[in-house]
Amino acid sequence: MRGVTTEHRVLPGTRFPLGATPDAEGTNFALFSENATDVELCLFDEKGKQTGCVPLHEMTAHIWHGYLPGVGPGQRYGYRVHGPWEPKAGHRFNAAKLLIDPYARAISGGVDWNAPVFGYRLGKDDLTQGRKDDARGVPKAIVIDGTFDWGDDRRPDTPLHDSVIYEMHVKGFTARHPDLPDDLRGTYAGLAAPPVIAYLKELGVTAVELLPVHAFLDDRHLLEQGLTNYWGYNTIGYFAPEARYSSSGDQGGQVTEFKQMVKALHAAGIEVILDVVYNHTAEGNQLGPTLSFRGIDNASYYRLVPDNPRYYMDYTGTGNTLNAVHPQVLQLIMDSLRYWVEEMHVDGFRFDLASALAREFHDVDRLGSFFDVIHQDPVLSRVKLIGEPWDIGEGGYQVGNFPALWSEWNDKFRDSVRDYWKGGDVAISELAYRLTGSSDLYQGDGRRPYASINFVTAHDGFTLQDLVSYNEKHNEANGEGNRDGIDHNLSWNHGVEGPTNDPAIVAAREQTKRNLMATLLLSQGVPMISHGDELSRTQCGNNNVYAQDNEISWVDWTLDDRKRAFLEFMRALIAVRERHPSLGRPRFFQGRKIRGSEVEDLAWFRPDGQPMTDQEWEEGWARAIAMRLGGKALLEVDAEGNRVVDDDLFLLLNGHYEPVQFCLPPEGNDEWQVVVDTAAGTVDPVGARIITAGEPFDMPARSLLLLRR
Repeated sequence: MRGVTTEHRVLPGTRFPLGATPDAEGTNFALFSENATDVELCLFDEKGKQTGCVPLHEMTAHIWHGYLPGVGPGQRYGYRVHGPWEPKAGHRFNAAKLLIDPYARAISGGVDWNAPVFGYRLGKDDLTQGRKDDARGVPKAIVIDGTFDWGDDRRPDTPLHDSVIYEMHVKGFTARHPDLPDDLRGTYAGLAAPPVIAYLKELGVTAVELLPVHAFLDDRHLLEQGLTNYWGYNTIGYFAPEARYSSSGDQGGQVTEFKQMVKALHAAGIEVILDVVYNHTAEGNQLGPTLSFRGIDNASYYRLVPDNPRYYMDYTGTGNTLNAVHPQVLQLIMDSLRYWVEEMHVDGFRFDLASALAREFHDVDRLGSFFDVIHQDPVLSRVKLIGEPWDIGEGGYQVGNFPALWSEWNDKFRDSVRDYWKGGDVAISELAYRLTGSSDLYQGDGRRPYASINFVTAHDGFTLQDLVSYNEKHNEANGEGNRDGIDHNLSWNHGVEGPTNDPAIVAAREQTKRNLMATLLLSQGVPMISHGDELSRTQCGNNNVYAQDNEISWVDWTLDDRKRAFLEFMRALIAVRERHPSLGRPRFFQGRKIRGSEVEDLAWFRPDGQPMTDQEWEEGWARAIAMRLGGKALLEVDAEGNRVVDDDLFLLLNGHYEPVQFCLPPEGNDEWQVVVDTAAGTVDPVGARIITAGEPFDMPARSLLLLRR
């Protein structure tokens, strides 16, 4: 507590940079708090015993700072911040509570929920201050020497339109990998291991999008049920890599191990995108613990209810919302992002519930300060920026409304494609927009097709296998009476819930999976695959495994003939997309002939080979349609200045429950090679099977064909 002395003397130091910055002689410490009256820096040994506290007397522009000679990398520390205890005014200072540095580069230990980590007295309301010291139960920040030999590391810089993103969980992907030793399973080092990287390369993905790896906490109520926060959307440290994924432990080695992982993936040409959670923190609402931001300066860090600042604005469903409107909080976010790009070499970010960051006051402002700052930042404006364009607040659904430079998770693609292959009533115009990059959402403000991150499944929801196997969610293991998660009422189980050995049902499910993945990978925009879908991963019907750090959620690498066949189909399908630039154009279609080409860059036909009419566009339902891509009508040139051309392609979709007779329009060269056939389950780059234009043929029910002229 205050008054404890230490052998270290404190020099004034500097207010910049924030956090703990070591040099050859000592370490500079700097902490922002606008409303504090005093700040103490507390030091701890490796066993967590406090060795003393020293006051930081210097305060410049609300930054409390000091320099401690003789203190270097490996030192554990935390803060005690003094100020008013006035919850009704938004202030929750409590010097009895040890606080984690928001700029900590590494964090050691977890929260002991049996310690008095709440700022108020449990059993009382949140207005009664708790005065018990909680240092034994709070994680400690660690001073880090950030030097690392990056060698010749280079970012792959894969253009977005050429990207295939693989959303994965560090632990879940590698926890059961048969070619990894036990000590590497579930770790950054495991993800960087040669067998894992070789698998990703063979699959053909260009980027991994990691579920949250910022330091996060396990919720108390989950631990009491024997569960954990598996997904990690519960951040407590925006600069610190989560130590539970480190084979090196939590004593600082997690930073180096993360860098080694990035370096290894880059060497294989694979980018690293982080799923980041800047919209809220792990401290929850007014009844949550005081671990960092709340005790440092609650009124600055959080969005409080304007006329009753005892309570928090909750646009995230987690109890609080980070106050990105405050200049210092905005700086925290920007400093964190730049740190992960410049020091950790990551290639981009996917922003969880990004609409919450765009709220200037209550309304979502697409030109808010958060977007303005990123747009002009010379570092961040050049990396991949992907928004989850919604939150749970009023007006939070903002698909299509993010500014230039941003791509978005496009749930309209997900919903339309699912509905189509389920046999639902999907308008032709709706399906056409989704197949061609969603120009209705992104073209009007100057964005390109790669603004659309297309997906059919993601971490939040059913796996691909479960999507076609269950009518209802089965989340009983989550301990919430199966009330959590979204029930999509799929009606896709083909007559049986869950696993079955019925050959007809198995075949129908496999064909539906092929239809969904072929539509995803042959559409314009950026495809995103959820890890393990290519391995037919099941979660036994659980569509909300946020708390299941076990075999329910981990990828099962065991393959039978059925799973192996689907994996090979996926590998071949991704290779087809890579081989044909027409399938990932950087510009929207013009719908007309381009100079030097014989056909339009895009044309639509009915099954009888006749062009679609305006009335059919406006009134028709998408049962069976054909889309022709003019490969010689591309508008791009390569790095050497050569024009990019491709074969003409025909994409045929029959979403009807019965076979449909198709006839391709005769156009001179009448022979078309079958490249992808989801009914047969084949991908043939050579195209040995030929379809002749002008000759009718039957296309099987609910199937897709990709043809090459």
